[in-house]
Amino acid sequence: MNGKPLPPINPASQPFWDACAQGRLLLQRCGDCGHLQFYPRLLCAACGSRNLEWAQASGRGTVKTFTIIRRAVSAAFEPDAPYAVALVELEEGPTLMSNIIGCDPASVAIGLPVRVAFEGRGEGIAVPQFEPAA
Repeated sequence: MNGKPLPPINPASQPFWDACAQGRLLLQRCGDCGHLQFYPRLLCAACGSRNLEWAQASGRGTVKTFTIIRRAVSAAFEPDAPYAVALVELEEGPTLMSNIIGCDPASVAIGLPVRVAFEGRGEGIAVPQFEPAA
């Protein structure tokens, strides 16, 4: 384990985290209205239906906005500083907040194409991060 916090996992999010541990990014899709959503929850954010299923995401997206963190929020993140935290809009539509890794944070820009990568956090947990797309 790298000392970074583990995400809170509940019954609604367990399939998402299980997929991340396998290197797959999932989104919830409403079986009634087709809405795709992130973060995992019990109801469709668009129509309120409980008829939710899991759909494989492409893992591709673009940086919608970002900030560069120069002073780590805790000792666990100090080795990463400076690092970029961004809102990534997936090709499928939903937006995730995540770190941009694998590049100089100064090179991150709005509109940058990115792809998902996973950071192991121990205990079988992997957190989605994004890196510049080749």
